[in-house]
Amino acid sequence: MRILYAIQGTGNGHLSRARDIYPELCRYGSVDVLLSGIQVEVAVPFPVKYRMYGMSFIFGKNGGVNLVASVRKLRLGQLWRDIRTLEVQQYDVVINDFEAISAWAAWWRKVPCIALSHHWASKHRASPKAKHPDWRGIFLLRWYAPCKKGYGFHFKAYAPEIFTPVIREEIRNIEPSNQGHITVYLPAYSTAALLPVFRLFPDTVWQVFSKHATETSIEENVHTYPIDNARYIQSLATSAGALIGAGFEGPAEALFLKKKLMVVPMRDQYEQQCNAVALAAMGVPILRRISPEQQQQIKDWLEDKTQAVVVDYPNQTAAIISKVLEDFQTK
Repeated sequence: MRILYAIQGTGNGHLSRARDIYPELCRYGSVDVLLSGIQVEVAVPFPVKYRMYGMSFIFGKNGGVNLVASVRKLRLGQLWRDIRTLEVQQYDVVINDFEAISAWAAWWRKVPCIALSHHWASKHRASPKAKHPDWRGIFLLRWYAPCKKGYGFHFKAYAPEIFTPVIREEIRNIEPSNQGHITVYLPAYSTAALLPVFRLFPDTVWQVFSKHATETSIEENVHTYPIDNARYIQSLATSAGALIGAGFEGPAEALFLKKKLMVVPMRDQYEQQCNAVALAAMGVPILRRISPEQQQQIKDWLEDKTQAVVVDYPNQTAAIISKVLEDFQTK
């Protein structure tokens, strides 16, 4: 079987999951990888045949997507050319993790395209939804990378075709401990926006991983690092808790490691708003934004001695890939 595995490169979560999915796909045939997007910050541990510009959302510095920068970065002519020229017809199937070029190329050429992503699970009718519908966000989930068939990952298995998260082996194999610091990953906030908040808690060491940082810096109790996969994993595994965005892989890994968790959903990001609803139902506190006005809420979270949310995320990646491809081959 010839498989095209297409991965969205905005953020780091898609690639984190792909580290474990790719070798399982290779058991079923030859696999080529397509990666699109301009926000990739972690090393890719497998060969990439197609590296494409795609459509990316640019994170802002104060809690949301920078819509102006995102529009400026669009290259619609190149996007259309890439969709038209990508030779998806040479593949038996496209396995798509919310990647637009391959999804539309497969739609155009009538090549089977199967979604395998958290985004597909987010739009599923059984999954938790934000209280106030965001029609732009709903439209984006449906049409950014359209696939007629799909399977998804979520914090809970809300439906038979939705699975619990793929926890990468680097996380599964590490022994967690508690060295007292708080691990922070909030890519939509600049260091300048975070420092005034974290300085309000001088007895807490904050290890901040920032896409806006180019070198390590220490300012009082705030340690700031550029994005580094190995260092982030070590920080999370040895932390007292994690204050991170309401993405998917980040909170899932923190929950798996039994870490106290607080999440901050990005503004104008419907998927993260839905994630926040799901996490809140599980008992995870939600912070709507980071600012000194939230001091009491953060203080209460830091002082909370209750147990972390208990989850059961078994290693079922091989079984999931087997189901996805066997279902495809029998139809």
